[in-house]
Amino acid sequence: MSKKLFLSALLSVILLGGCNSILDVEQESSIIGNGYWNTPDDVKAYLTGIYFALRDGSGTGTGGVMNTTFWLEDRGDSFDIGLESGVTNAWQQNLNEANAPSWLDLYSVIQQCNMLLKYAPTINYPDESERNRAMAETLVIRAYVYFTLVRTFGDVPLELEPTESDSKPALGRSPATEVMTQLLADINQAIDWFPEDNVVDKSTVSKPAAYALKADALLWKAKVLEGGSADLEATLMALDKATAMVSPLANYAAIFATDNKQNAEILWSMYFERNEKSDHYGSRLKPRNIFVESAANASEIPYAVNGARSVYAPSAKLLAAFDAYPNDVRKAASVITAVSTAGNVIGVFDNKFRGTAYDDDRHFDNDIIVYRWGGLILMKAEALAALNRVQEAVEALNLVRERAGIGSYTGATDKTTVEKAILDESFKESYFELKRWPDLMRFHAGGTINVYDEVPNLSGQTLPLYFPIPRTQIDLNPALKQTPGYN
Repeated sequence: MSKKLFLSALLSVILLGGCNSILDVEQESSIIGNGYWNTPDDVKAYLTGIYFALRDGSGTGTGGVMNTTFWLEDRGDSFDIGLESGVTNAWQQNLNEANAPSWLDLYSVIQQCNMLLKYAPTINYPDESERNRAMAETLVIRAYVYFTLVRTFGDVPLELEPTESDSKPALGRSPATEVMTQLLADINQAIDWFPEDNVVDKSTVSKPAAYALKADALLWKAKVLEGGSADLEATLMALDKATAMVSPLANYAAIFATDNKQNAEILWSMYFERNEKSDHYGSRLKPRNIFVESAANASEIPYAVNGARSVYAPSAKLLAAFDAYPNDVRKAASVITAVSTAGNVIGVFDNKFRGTAYDDDRHFDNDIIVYRWGGLILMKAEALAALNRVQEAVEALNLVRERAGIGSYTGATDKTTVEKAILDESFKESYFELKRWPDLMRFHAGGTINVYDEVPNLSGQTLPLYFPIPRTQIDLNPALKQTPGYN
Protein backbone atom coordinates (compact mmCIF):
# COMPACT_ATOMS: atom_id res chain seq x y z
CA MET A 1 0.00 0.00 0.00
CA SER A 2 1.42 3.41 -0.96
CA LYS A 3 2.01 6.07 1.70
CA LYS A 4 -0.74 8.23 0.19
CA LEU A 5 -3.18 5.34 0.14
CA PHE A 6 -2.34 4.44 3.73
CA LEU A 7 -2.87 8.01 4.92
CA SER A 8 -6.10 8.29 2.94
CA ALA A 9 -7.34 5.02 4.41
CA LEU A 10 -6.46 6.26 7.89
CA LEU A 11 -8.38 9.47 7.26
CA SER A 12 -11.45 7.61 6.05
CA VAL A 13 -11.35 5.28 9.06
CA ILE A 14 -11.15 8.25 11.45
CA LEU A 15 -14.08 9.91 9.74
CA LEU A 16 -16.11 6.74 9.62
CA GLY A 17 -15.45 6.11 13.30
CA GLY A 18 -16.25 9.65 14.36
CA CYS A 19 -19.63 10.05 12.71
CA ASN A 20 -22.27 9.26 15.33
CA SER A 21 -25.27 10.01 13.18
CA ILE A 22 -26.21 10.21 9.54
CA LEU A 23 -27.09 13.82 10.36
CA ASP A 24 -23.63 14.55 11.81
CA VAL A 25 -22.11 15.49 8.48
CA GLU A 26 -20.67 19.01 8.63
CA GLN A 27 -17.08 17.93 9.31
CA GLU A 28 -17.28 15.05 6.87
CA SER A 29 -18.61 17.23 4.05
CA SER A 30 -15.84 19.79 4.48
CA ILE A 31 -13.08 17.13 4.28
CA ILE A 32 -14.53 14.34 2.18
CA GLY A 33 -17.09 16.11 0.00
CA ASN A 34 -14.86 19.04 -0.98
CA GLY A 35 -11.47 18.27 -2.44
CA TYR A 36 -10.99 14.67 -1.34
CA TRP A 37 -12.11 12.81 -4.44
CA ASN A 38 -9.26 13.22 -6.94
CA THR A 39 -7.69 9.87 -7.80
CA PRO A 40 -8.57 6.17 -7.91
CA ASP A 41 -6.43 5.75 -4.79
CA ASP A 42 -8.83 8.06 -2.92
CA VAL A 43 -11.71 5.74 -3.81
CA LYS A 44 -9.70 2.67 -2.84
CA ALA A 45 -8.80 4.17 0.52
CA TYR A 46 -12.36 5.23 1.20
CA LEU A 47 -13.62 1.75 0.34
CA THR A 48 -11.09 0.33 2.82
CA GLY A 49 -12.68 2.56 5.46
CA ILE A 50 -16.12 1.27 4.50
CA TYR A 51 -14.96 -2.31 5.06
CA PHE A 52 -13.62 -1.35 8.49
CA ALA A 53 -16.91 0.32 9.38
CA LEU A 54 -18.93 -2.67 8.12
CA ARG A 55 -16.96 -4.93 10.40
CA ASP A 56 -16.62 -2.79 13.52
CA GLY A 57 -18.96 0.19 13.48
CA SER A 58 -18.21 3.44 15.27
CA GLY A 59 -18.74 2.63 18.91
CA THR A 60 -22.44 3.28 19.48
CA GLY A 61 -22.74 0.23 21.72
CA THR A 62 -24.01 -2.57 19.46
CA GLY A 63 -20.67 -3.52 17.88
CA GLY A 64 -21.32 -2.20 14.41
CA VAL A 65 -22.80 -4.38 11.68
CA MET A 66 -20.71 -7.56 11.56
CA ASN A 67 -18.53 -7.79 14.68
CA THR A 68 -21.40 -8.46 17.05
CA THR A 69 -23.95 -11.13 17.87
CA PHE A 70 -26.49 -8.46 18.75
CA TRP A 71 -28.45 -8.22 15.50
CA LEU A 72 -28.49 -11.76 14.13
CA GLU A 73 -27.83 -14.11 17.05
CA ASP A 74 -28.82 -12.76 20.47
CA ARG A 75 -32.57 -13.11 20.03
CA GLY A 76 -32.20 -16.77 19.09
CA ASP A 77 -31.60 -19.91 21.14
CA SER A 78 -27.86 -20.50 20.72
CA PHE A 79 -26.73 -18.98 24.03
CA ASP A 80 -27.23 -19.42 27.76
CA ILE A 81 -25.81 -17.10 30.42
CA GLY A 82 -22.05 -17.53 30.82
CA LEU A 83 -19.69 -16.99 33.74
CA GLU A 84 -19.71 -13.19 33.59
CA SER A 85 -22.40 -10.54 33.31
CA GLY A 86 -23.22 -8.57 30.19
CA VAL A 87 -26.08 -10.29 28.34
CA THR A 88 -28.03 -7.91 26.10
CA ASN A 89 -31.64 -6.80 26.20
CA ALA A 90 -32.04 -8.60 22.89
CA TRP A 91 -31.02 -11.93 24.44
CA GLN A 92 -33.31 -11.29 27.42
CA GLN A 93 -36.16 -10.42 25.01
CA ASN A 94 -36.53 -7.28 27.10
CA LEU A 95 -36.94 -4.67 24.40
CA ASN A 96 -38.87 -1.41 24.48
CA GLU A 97 -38.55 2.07 23.05
CA ALA A 98 -36.58 3.23 26.10
CA ASN A 99 -33.78 0.64 25.71
CA ALA A 100 -34.09 0.11 21.96
CA PRO A 101 -30.79 -0.29 20.08
CA SER A 102 -29.50 2.45 17.81
CA TRP A 103 -29.27 1.74 14.10
CA LEU A 104 -26.82 4.63 13.61
CA ASP A 105 -23.80 2.36 13.08
CA LEU A 106 -25.62 0.73 10.19
CA TYR A 107 -26.72 4.01 8.66
CA SER A 108 -23.21 5.39 9.07
CA VAL A 109 -21.99 2.63 6.74
CA ILE A 110 -24.82 3.42 4.31
CA GLN A 111 -23.83 7.10 4.39
CA GLN A 112 -20.25 6.22 3.44
CA CYS A 113 -21.45 3.94 0.65
CA ASN A 114 -23.65 6.72 -0.70
CA MET A 115 -20.67 9.11 -0.65
CA LEU A 116 -18.51 6.75 -2.68
CA LEU A 117 -21.29 5.97 -5.14
CA LYS A 118 -21.78 9.70 -5.72
CA TYR A 119 -18.14 10.73 -6.11
CA ALA A 120 -16.41 7.73 -7.70
CA PRO A 121 -18.03 8.47 -11.10
CA THR A 122 -16.43 11.96 -11.08
CA ILE A 123 -12.86 10.60 -11.03
CA ASN A 124 -10.78 9.81 -14.09
CA TYR A 125 -9.82 6.12 -14.14
CA PRO A 126 -7.18 4.82 -16.58
CA ASP A 127 -8.86 1.42 -16.19
CA GLU A 128 -12.65 1.70 -16.07
CA SER A 129 -12.96 -1.83 -14.69
CA GLU A 130 -11.34 -0.65 -11.44
CA ARG A 131 -14.07 1.93 -10.92
CA ASN A 132 -16.74 -0.63 -11.74
CA ARG A 133 -15.28 -3.08 -9.21
CA ALA A 134 -15.15 -0.45 -6.44
CA MET A 135 -18.72 0.63 -7.08
CA ALA A 136 -19.90 -2.97 -7.31
CA GLU A 137 -18.33 -3.82 -3.94
CA THR A 138 -19.91 -0.71 -2.43
CA LEU A 139 -23.37 -1.56 -3.76
CA VAL A 140 -23.15 -5.07 -2.28
CA ILE A 141 -22.02 -3.70 1.08
CA ARG A 142 -24.91 -1.22 1.13
CA ALA A 143 -27.29 -4.00 0.16
CA TYR A 144 -25.94 -6.22 2.96
CA VAL A 145 -26.46 -3.47 5.54
CA TYR A 146 -29.99 -2.84 4.33
CA PHE A 147 -30.63 -6.57 4.46
CA THR A 148 -29.47 -6.57 8.08
CA LEU A 149 -31.80 -3.65 8.82
CA VAL A 150 -34.78 -5.33 7.16
CA ARG A 151 -34.19 -8.56 9.07
CA THR A 152 -33.97 -6.79 12.43
CA PHE A 153 -36.25 -3.75 12.17
CA GLY A 154 -38.61 -4.58 9.28
CA ASP A 155 -39.57 -1.26 7.70
CA VAL A 156 -36.62 1.18 7.66
CA PRO A 157 -35.69 4.53 6.09
CA LEU A 158 -34.37 4.04 2.57
CA GLU A 159 -31.54 6.51 2.07
CA LEU A 160 -29.86 6.38 -1.35
CA GLU A 161 -28.12 9.77 -1.45
CA PRO A 162 -25.43 11.04 0.91
CA THR A 163 -26.40 13.53 3.57
CA GLU A 164 -24.12 16.52 3.08
CA SER A 165 -26.09 19.33 4.72
CA ASP A 166 -28.54 19.69 7.57
CA SER A 167 -31.21 20.98 5.17
CA LYS A 168 -31.90 17.52 3.76
CA PRO A 169 -35.45 16.38 4.65
CA ALA A 170 -35.76 13.65 7.26
CA LEU A 171 -37.02 10.28 6.05
CA GLY A 172 -39.70 8.02 7.45
CA ARG A 173 -39.65 4.25 7.33
CA SER A 174 -40.15 2.63 3.93
CA PRO A 175 -41.92 -0.73 3.67
CA ALA A 176 -39.56 -3.67 3.92
CA THR A 177 -40.77 -4.85 0.51
CA GLU A 178 -39.64 -1.56 -1.05
CA VAL A 179 -36.25 -1.76 0.64
CA MET A 180 -35.90 -5.35 -0.55
CA THR A 181 -36.68 -4.34 -4.14
CA GLN A 182 -33.96 -1.69 -3.98
CA LEU A 183 -31.28 -3.88 -2.44
CA LEU A 184 -31.92 -6.64 -4.97
CA ALA A 185 -31.63 -4.06 -7.76
CA ASP A 186 -28.32 -2.93 -6.25
CA ILE A 187 -27.03 -6.50 -6.15
CA ASN A 188 -28.01 -7.07 -9.78
CA GLN A 189 -26.26 -3.86 -10.82
CA ALA A 190 -23.17 -4.93 -8.89
CA ILE A 191 -23.18 -8.32 -10.61
CA ASP A 192 -23.17 -6.50 -13.96
CA TRP A 193 -20.31 -4.23 -12.88
CA PHE A 194 -17.88 -6.82 -11.52
CA PRO A 195 -15.16 -7.22 -14.16
CA GLU A 196 -14.37 -10.83 -13.20
CA ASP A 197 -16.52 -13.87 -12.42
CA ASN A 198 -14.15 -15.44 -9.90
CA VAL A 199 -13.06 -14.51 -6.36
CA VAL A 200 -9.96 -12.32 -6.26
CA ASP A 201 -9.78 -11.85 -2.49
CA LYS A 202 -12.17 -13.56 -0.08
CA SER A 203 -11.82 -10.63 2.33
CA THR A 204 -13.62 -8.38 -0.14
CA VAL A 205 -16.88 -8.65 -2.03
CA SER A 206 -16.84 -10.58 -5.31
CA LYS A 207 -19.41 -11.46 -7.92
CA PRO A 208 -19.95 -14.95 -6.39
CA ALA A 209 -20.41 -13.31 -2.96
CA ALA A 210 -22.98 -10.98 -4.53
CA TYR A 211 -24.83 -14.04 -5.79
CA ALA A 212 -24.77 -15.51 -2.27
CA LEU A 213 -26.29 -12.33 -0.83
CA LYS A 214 -28.85 -12.30 -3.63
CA ALA A 215 -29.89 -15.85 -2.76
CA ASP A 216 -30.11 -15.00 0.94
CA ALA A 217 -32.25 -11.94 0.25
CA LEU A 218 -34.54 -13.76 -2.19
CA LEU A 219 -35.10 -16.56 0.31
CA TRP A 220 -36.12 -13.98 2.92
CA LYS A 221 -38.36 -12.25 0.39
CA ALA A 222 -40.04 -15.52 -0.55
CA LYS A 223 -40.72 -16.71 3.00
CA VAL A 224 -41.00 -13.60 5.18
CA LEU A 225 -42.19 -10.91 2.77
CA GLU A 226 -44.66 -13.20 1.05
CA GLY A 227 -42.88 -13.51 -2.25
CA GLY A 228 -43.54 -16.46 -4.49
CA SER A 229 -42.09 -19.51 -6.14
CA ALA A 230 -40.29 -17.33 -8.69
CA ASP A 231 -38.18 -15.93 -5.85
CA LEU A 232 -37.32 -19.45 -4.71
CA GLU A 233 -36.35 -20.48 -8.22
CA ALA A 234 -34.17 -17.38 -8.50
CA THR A 235 -32.63 -18.29 -5.14
CA LEU A 236 -31.51 -21.63 -6.55
CA MET A 237 -30.03 -20.02 -9.66
CA ALA A 238 -28.06 -17.54 -7.57
CA LEU A 239 -26.83 -20.33 -5.29
CA ASP A 240 -25.55 -22.28 -8.27
CA LYS A 241 -23.36 -19.28 -9.15
CA ALA A 242 -22.16 -18.84 -5.56
CA THR A 243 -21.42 -22.48 -4.72
CA ALA A 244 -19.45 -22.98 -7.93
CA MET A 245 -16.63 -21.05 -6.23
CA VAL A 246 -16.46 -23.03 -2.97
CA SER A 247 -15.95 -26.62 -1.91
CA PRO A 248 -16.20 -28.43 1.43
CA LEU A 249 -13.24 -29.10 3.65
CA ALA A 250 -13.12 -32.68 4.91
CA ASN A 251 -11.99 -31.43 8.32
CA TYR A 252 -14.78 -29.22 9.72
CA ALA A 253 -12.56 -27.60 12.36
CA ALA A 254 -10.07 -26.50 9.69
CA ILE A 255 -12.64 -24.10 8.26
CA PHE A 256 -12.06 -21.79 11.23
CA ALA A 257 -8.27 -22.13 11.58
CA THR A 258 -6.49 -18.79 11.69
CA ASP A 259 -3.58 -20.13 9.63
CA ASN A 260 -5.86 -20.96 6.69
CA LYS A 261 -8.30 -18.05 6.57
CA GLN A 262 -9.02 -18.08 2.84
CA ASN A 263 -9.67 -21.80 2.57
CA ALA A 264 -11.74 -23.44 -0.16
CA GLU A 265 -14.95 -23.48 1.87
CA ILE A 266 -15.12 -19.73 2.50
CA LEU A 267 -16.68 -17.41 -0.06
CA TRP A 268 -16.61 -14.06 1.77
CA SER A 269 -15.23 -13.09 5.17
CA MET A 270 -14.28 -10.00 7.19
CA TYR A 271 -10.51 -9.89 7.68
CA PHE A 272 -8.84 -9.67 11.10
CA GLU A 273 -5.16 -9.30 11.94
CA ARG A 274 -3.63 -9.26 15.39
CA ASN A 275 -1.88 -5.89 15.17
CA GLU A 276 -4.75 -4.25 13.32
CA LYS A 277 -7.85 -5.59 15.05
CA SER A 278 -8.08 -8.56 17.38
CA ASP A 279 -11.37 -8.59 19.23
CA HIS A 280 -13.58 -10.86 17.14
CA TYR A 281 -17.08 -11.19 18.63
CA GLY A 282 -16.19 -14.79 19.50
CA SER A 283 -14.31 -13.48 22.53
CA ARG A 284 -17.66 -13.11 24.32
CA LEU A 285 -17.94 -16.88 24.65
CA LYS A 286 -14.36 -17.46 25.77
CA PRO A 287 -13.14 -17.64 29.37
CA ARG A 288 -10.59 -15.48 31.06
CA ASN A 289 -7.62 -17.39 32.38
CA ILE A 290 -8.67 -16.99 36.03
CA PHE A 291 -11.65 -19.29 35.51
CA VAL A 292 -9.99 -22.23 33.77
CA GLU A 293 -6.24 -22.29 34.43
CA SER A 294 -6.79 -24.97 37.07
CA ALA A 295 -8.91 -27.16 34.77
CA ALA A 296 -7.68 -30.64 34.02
CA ASN A 297 -7.93 -29.83 30.29
CA ALA A 298 -6.72 -26.20 30.54
CA SER A 299 -4.25 -26.65 27.68
CA GLU A 300 -7.13 -27.42 25.30
CA ILE A 301 -9.26 -24.40 26.20
CA PRO A 302 -8.99 -21.15 24.17
CA TYR A 303 -8.74 -18.84 27.18
CA ALA A 304 -7.05 -15.45 27.30
CA VAL A 305 -5.64 -13.16 29.97
CA ASN A 306 -7.12 -10.13 28.22
CA GLY A 307 -9.84 -9.74 25.62
CA ALA A 308 -11.95 -12.73 26.65
CA ARG A 309 -15.17 -12.56 28.60
CA SER A 310 -17.57 -15.48 28.84
CA VAL A 311 -20.78 -13.46 28.81
CA TYR A 312 -22.57 -16.31 27.04
CA ALA A 313 -22.20 -20.07 26.96
CA PRO A 314 -23.39 -22.42 24.20
CA SER A 315 -26.98 -23.21 25.09
CA ALA A 316 -28.19 -26.47 26.60
CA LYS A 317 -30.47 -26.76 23.57
CA LEU A 318 -27.51 -26.61 21.22
CA LEU A 319 -25.57 -29.18 23.24
CA ALA A 320 -28.56 -31.52 23.17
CA ALA A 321 -28.79 -31.12 19.39
CA PHE A 322 -25.14 -32.16 19.05
CA ASP A 323 -25.56 -35.01 21.53
CA ALA A 324 -28.40 -36.50 19.48
CA TYR A 325 -25.67 -37.72 17.10
CA PRO A 326 -22.61 -38.90 19.09
CA ASN A 327 -20.47 -39.11 15.96
CA ASP A 328 -21.05 -35.48 14.97
CA VAL A 329 -17.55 -34.06 14.47
CA ARG A 330 -18.88 -30.51 14.68
CA LYS A 331 -19.47 -30.68 18.43
CA ALA A 332 -15.80 -30.87 19.42
CA ALA A 333 -14.99 -28.20 16.85
CA SER A 334 -17.75 -25.93 18.15
CA VAL A 335 -17.91 -26.25 21.95
CA ILE A 336 -15.53 -27.23 24.73
CA THR A 337 -16.17 -28.00 28.40
CA ALA A 338 -13.67 -27.04 31.10
CA VAL A 339 -13.52 -29.79 33.72
CA SER A 340 -11.87 -29.63 37.13
CA THR A 341 -9.42 -32.26 38.32
CA ALA A 342 -12.29 -33.65 40.40
CA GLY A 343 -14.37 -34.11 37.27
CA ASN A 344 -16.74 -31.17 37.84
CA VAL A 345 -17.83 -28.88 35.04
CA ILE A 346 -16.33 -25.40 35.35
CA GLY A 347 -17.96 -23.98 32.26
CA VAL A 348 -18.88 -24.57 28.63
CA PHE A 349 -17.33 -22.31 25.97
CA ASP A 350 -17.21 -21.72 22.25
CA ASN A 351 -14.44 -23.65 20.50
CA LYS A 352 -15.09 -22.53 16.92
CA PHE A 353 -13.34 -19.15 16.87
CA ARG A 354 -10.28 -20.01 18.96
CA GLY A 355 -8.07 -17.15 17.81
CA THR A 356 -4.30 -17.55 17.94
CA ALA A 357 -2.10 -18.18 20.97
CA TYR A 358 0.90 -15.83 20.88
CA ASP A 359 3.72 -15.46 23.40
CA ASP A 360 1.99 -12.57 25.16
CA ASP A 361 -1.61 -13.84 25.12
CA ARG A 362 -4.32 -15.37 22.97
CA HIS A 363 -5.72 -12.92 20.43
CA PHE A 364 -9.10 -13.50 18.84
CA ASP A 365 -8.13 -12.80 15.27
CA ASN A 366 -10.43 -15.16 13.36
CA ASP A 367 -12.06 -13.69 10.30
CA ILE A 368 -15.82 -13.15 10.46
CA ILE A 369 -17.34 -15.56 7.97
CA VAL A 370 -20.20 -14.11 5.95
CA TYR A 371 -20.86 -16.95 3.50
CA ARG A 372 -19.34 -20.44 3.18
CA TRP A 373 -20.14 -23.77 1.57
CA GLY A 374 -22.03 -25.40 4.47
CA GLY A 375 -24.46 -22.54 4.96
CA LEU A 376 -25.02 -22.09 1.23
CA ILE A 377 -25.85 -25.78 0.75
CA LEU A 378 -28.40 -25.65 3.58
CA MET A 379 -29.87 -22.54 2.00
CA LYS A 380 -30.28 -24.57 -1.18
CA ALA A 381 -31.96 -27.38 0.75
CA GLU A 382 -34.33 -24.86 2.31
CA ALA A 383 -35.32 -23.33 -1.03
CA LEU A 384 -35.88 -26.78 -2.55
CA ALA A 385 -38.04 -27.86 0.38
CA ALA A 386 -40.08 -24.64 0.16
CA LEU A 387 -40.76 -25.50 -3.50
CA ASN A 388 -41.87 -28.97 -2.31
CA ARG A 389 -38.95 -30.57 -4.14
CA VAL A 390 -38.39 -32.65 -1.05
CA GLN A 391 -36.16 -35.39 -2.43
CA GLU A 392 -33.74 -32.85 -3.88
CA ALA A 393 -33.80 -30.99 -0.56
CA VAL A 394 -32.81 -34.18 1.26
CA GLU A 395 -29.95 -34.74 -1.20
CA ALA A 396 -28.58 -31.26 -0.42
CA LEU A 397 -29.10 -31.80 3.31
CA ASN A 398 -27.17 -35.05 3.15
CA LEU A 399 -24.09 -33.31 1.74
CA VAL A 400 -23.78 -31.41 5.02
CA ARG A 401 -24.74 -34.34 7.24
CA GLU A 402 -22.23 -36.68 5.64
CA ARG A 403 -19.37 -34.22 6.07
CA ALA A 404 -20.41 -33.97 9.74
CA GLY A 405 -20.12 -37.75 10.10
CA ILE A 406 -23.75 -38.37 11.05
CA GLY A 407 -24.89 -40.16 7.89
CA SER A 408 -27.81 -39.56 5.56
CA TYR A 409 -31.21 -38.32 6.67
CA THR A 410 -33.59 -41.23 7.39
CA GLY A 411 -36.64 -39.42 8.76
CA ALA A 412 -40.06 -38.78 7.27
CA THR A 413 -40.07 -37.08 3.89
CA ASP A 414 -43.09 -34.83 4.13
CA LYS A 415 -42.32 -31.16 3.49
CA THR A 416 -42.67 -29.89 7.06
CA THR A 417 -40.57 -32.63 8.64
CA VAL A 418 -37.77 -32.15 6.12
CA GLU A 419 -37.85 -28.40 6.66
CA LYS A 420 -37.52 -28.93 10.39
CA ALA A 421 -34.55 -31.24 9.76
CA ILE A 422 -32.89 -28.54 7.63
CA LEU A 423 -33.39 -25.94 10.38
CA ASP A 424 -31.98 -28.34 12.98
CA GLU A 425 -28.96 -29.03 10.79
CA SER A 426 -28.29 -25.34 10.30
CA PHE A 427 -28.38 -24.90 14.08
CA LYS A 428 -25.32 -27.15 14.37
CA GLU A 429 -23.56 -26.38 11.10
CA SER A 430 -23.75 -22.57 11.36
CA TYR A 431 -23.68 -22.16 15.14
CA PHE A 432 -22.27 -18.77 16.17
CA GLU A 433 -21.92 -17.57 12.56
CA LEU A 434 -24.63 -14.88 12.74
CA LYS A 435 -27.29 -17.04 11.07
CA ARG A 436 -29.60 -18.37 13.79
CA TRP A 437 -32.10 -15.54 14.30
CA PRO A 438 -32.74 -15.05 10.55
CA ASP A 439 -33.11 -18.84 10.21
CA LEU A 440 -35.72 -18.92 12.96
CA MET A 441 -37.57 -15.96 11.45
CA ARG A 442 -37.75 -17.55 7.99
CA PHE A 443 -38.97 -20.93 9.20
CA HIS A 444 -41.44 -19.22 11.54
CA ALA A 445 -42.85 -17.13 8.68
CA GLY A 446 -42.98 -20.25 6.51
CA GLY A 447 -45.03 -22.10 9.11
CA THR A 448 -42.45 -24.78 9.92
CA ILE A 449 -42.03 -23.69 13.55
CA ASN A 450 -43.45 -21.27 16.07
CA VAL A 451 -40.45 -19.20 17.13
CA TYR A 452 -42.11 -18.42 20.47
CA ASP A 453 -41.89 -22.14 21.23
CA GLU A 454 -38.31 -22.49 19.95
CA VAL A 455 -36.61 -19.70 21.90
CA PRO A 456 -36.79 -20.19 25.69
CA ASN A 457 -36.76 -16.48 26.47
CA LEU A 458 -39.71 -15.92 24.12
CA SER A 459 -41.86 -18.63 25.71
CA GLY A 460 -45.20 -17.19 26.81
CA GLN A 461 -44.37 -13.75 25.39
CA THR A 462 -46.08 -11.62 22.76
CA LEU A 463 -43.03 -9.44 22.13
CA PRO A 464 -42.78 -8.41 18.45
CA LEU A 465 -40.10 -10.19 16.45
CA TYR A 466 -38.68 -6.98 15.01
CA PHE A 467 -36.65 -4.54 17.09
CA PRO A 468 -38.09 -1.25 18.35
CA ILE A 469 -36.38 2.05 17.56
CA PRO A 470 -35.44 4.49 20.34
CA ARG A 471 -38.06 7.02 21.36
CA THR A 472 -35.34 9.68 21.18
CA GLN A 473 -35.00 9.09 17.43
CA ILE A 474 -38.73 9.49 16.94
CA ASP A 475 -38.71 12.70 18.98
CA LEU A 476 -35.94 14.07 16.75
CA ASN A 477 -37.60 12.87 13.55
CA PRO A 478 -41.42 12.73 13.75
CA ALA A 479 -41.48 11.12 10.29
CA LEU A 480 -40.37 7.92 12.00
CA LYS A 481 -43.04 5.64 13.42
CA GLN A 482 -42.44 3.05 16.13
CA THR A 483 -42.24 -0.62 15.20
CA PRO A 484 -45.75 -2.08 15.58
CA GLY A 485 -46.29 -3.69 18.96
CA TYR A 486 -44.12 -1.30 21.02
CA ASN A 487 -46.44 1.69 21.35
